[in-house]
Amino acid sequence: MAASDRNIVAALSYVLGFITGIVILLVEKDDKFIRFHAMQSTIATGSLFLLNIAVGLILKPLGILDVLAGMLNILFWFLILLVIIISFVRTYQGKLFKWPIVGAFSEKQIR
Repeated sequence: MAASDRNIVAALSYVLGFITGIVILLVEKDDKFIRFHAMQSTIATGSLFLLNIAVGLILKPLGILDVLAGMLNILFWFLILLVIIISFVRTYQGKLFKWPIVGAFSEKQIR
């Protein structure tokens, strides 16, 4: 596969967050660059998604914190979008872009 094609496929793993990350992990078995970015996408966006749900489940029953829960929800979705955009652009440029903690963990899983 040509380098530009690799970059495109790896970058696409970030488009729908953990959903495209999982799909690409299931389809691509050989290319470590693509698999790394698919794994990083899955872990980073999946973790933020689950954290968003957990915070909502904890704060929602308290009632008085509805405004705080709503603001945190907006913040989490903005953070997820920011992670996706930065990761997509850096990966499309062909860079092995590693997020702190998640990148190192993803790299270990791909080996």
